[in-house]
Amino acid sequence: MHYLYPMRMTKIELLSPAKDARVGMTAIDHGADAVYIGGPSFSAREKAANSIQDIERLCRHAALYDAKVYVTLNTILFDHELEVVRKLAFDCWNAGVDALIIQDMALLEMDLPPIPLHASTQCNNMTVEKVRFLEDIGFSQVVLGRELGLQQVKEIRQKTTVPLEFFVHGSLCVCQSGQCYMSQYLGNRSANRGACAQPCRLPWNLLDADGKVVVADRHLLSLRDLNNSAHLEQLIDAGITSFKIEGRLKEADYVKNITAYYRQRLDEIMGRRSDLQQASRGHSAVRFEVNPEKSFSRGFTDYFIEGRKPSIDAPFTPKSMGEYIGEVQWCNLLRMELRTDKTLHNGDGLCYLDAGKVLHGLRADVVKGNVVSCNRPHGAVQGDSIFRNFDIEWQKQVEASEGNRKIDVSLALTENETGYVLAVSLDGEKLTASFPMACKHIVANNPEKAMENIRRKAMQWGDTVFNPIKLDVQFSQPYLIPASVIGEMKRGLVAILTEQLVTHHREERKQTAIGPNTVPYPVTELSYLGNVVNKKAAAFYRRHGVTEIEEGLEKSCSKAGGLKVMTTKHCLRFAQGLCSKETGRKADPLFLSNEKGTFRLEFDCKNCQMMVYTLSDSESDR
Repeated sequence: MHYLYPMRMTKIELLSPAKDARVGMTAIDHGADAVYIGGPSFSAREKAANSIQDIERLCRHAALYDAKVYVTLNTILFDHELEVVRKLAFDCWNAGVDALIIQDMALLEMDLPPIPLHASTQCNNMTVEKVRFLEDIGFSQVVLGRELGLQQVKEIRQKTTVPLEFFVHGSLCVCQSGQCYMSQYLGNRSANRGACAQPCRLPWNLLDADGKVVVADRHLLSLRDLNNSAHLEQLIDAGITSFKIEGRLKEADYVKNITAYYRQRLDEIMGRRSDLQQASRGHSAVRFEVNPEKSFSRGFTDYFIEGRKPSIDAPFTPKSMGEYIGEVQWCNLLRMELRTDKTLHNGDGLCYLDAGKVLHGLRADVVKGNVVSCNRPHGAVQGDSIFRNFDIEWQKQVEASEGNRKIDVSLALTENETGYVLAVSLDGEKLTASFPMACKHIVANNPEKAMENIRRKAMQWGDTVFNPIKLDVQFSQPYLIPASVIGEMKRGLVAILTEQLVTHHREERKQTAIGPNTVPYPVTELSYLGNVVNKKAAAFYRRHGVTEIEEGLEKSCSKAGGLKVMTTKHCLRFAQGLCSKETGRKADPLFLSNEKGTFRLEFDCKNCQMMVYTLSDSESDR
């Protein structure tokens, strides 16, 4: 005898950023299955704080689509802040939040609500051992390091079961997350406290051991933006179930475009694979051309997903270049003719890099075909590559887009003794609702026209989130029903179903409080790189077998020489054609220098990474 078992469907989550509740709702309306947003404080983006009231409003909107809201509490915490954070966790739970994204392990030593915890990428989740530990102590999802390749992701998936989240788009931090201390060292603005001053986006000079300038005044630590849209299916097969878009400081137009773009890419994959399903309900219908090149970017890279590649950096400018549109074919002081197949508009923003690789911007004040006239001298010369970083007509379309996300429902209209009942059910779900309406039964003189009017009125749900796809009418005989009666039943159903969806989502939240255990931590000693700045975090690590714990820099405020302030896969020797593996030359130290300070670079060629150190006392005296 053979038994047939239903195929287990893997839910795939598209996770979008939310600067605020408005942007979060916009992300959901344009296809996000989940959004992550900062709370009132303790978020790794201190400029993206939101009130509990706004978060509750976002949670209610998300619940309609069974979409999730994750709140970032992912800074490291001082002792005096712990009780505030504990109360904030309860506020988030009561507001309807689905999970907290955290970095500081002190939270696992506290009395928290039964809310799932996600391990932030700030935890530096780079190895099988680290991810397995996080799973064993009770985390519900782990955000992997951006630097990992497909094979590393596969290995982690093969040896763990916790859901894995991976960044697929947006700005890249050059340093391994949680391990950058340059901003803290230079100006007491800690990346681990949400206050990074982004010294990596500044211009630097690269010096050799003799002080000779190898590269002058370039943005040597500034990376292109991540775009792994070409690798989504590979990442799914490697074990990723949550695809994260970076950008909690981005405006709504960026979030709309990038969310809709990845929604379409994932939908295409799921449309031909029966083993995958969307993690939320509802479908969007955007009315603009989705195109990531039209949103902010410094150019794109897929980073290390398939191993090291050249040109992952953006050394000439940290600003947005936009989409390449063509070259200057002819120009004078105020006009230029472009060789392009793009349609340009009056008011478009254009830019180019001059011969010295300096970025210049210009406005296309008047456009006729491929001829651009400017009110000010543009400075471009024949042969320059021109980029468009502001498409005014496209921008208008994006700003007008509301996403139009709808939930498919089926309707049933029946009669009872006192009138009629309109019922609704969600396709593929057990959720149903009904609304009775007292009304005198009037037999229709023209049955065909009466039924046509009933169906037309019953199927029109206007600007609600519901999209009726079928109507089943079960009458003993044809009736004439006033349009006002059908309208009242629909309004009643919308109110009932809306409350039911919100309530159902909140009740279905995973309620698993994490209890203490003694699973061994992967190492027994933690330097300042462990980011321990409070007593509860220290107690956590001791309980898990760590015997030596050094205070984090944010607490010790150390300015000692020889501190490692950055570990990165972006190797400046490789970027400058000096890779030891390719040249056979010894990887002697190099130095980064500008008006902010000077740092020594060391190279771990075995693991193919670069470390940035503060100068030792002897080096500073030189």
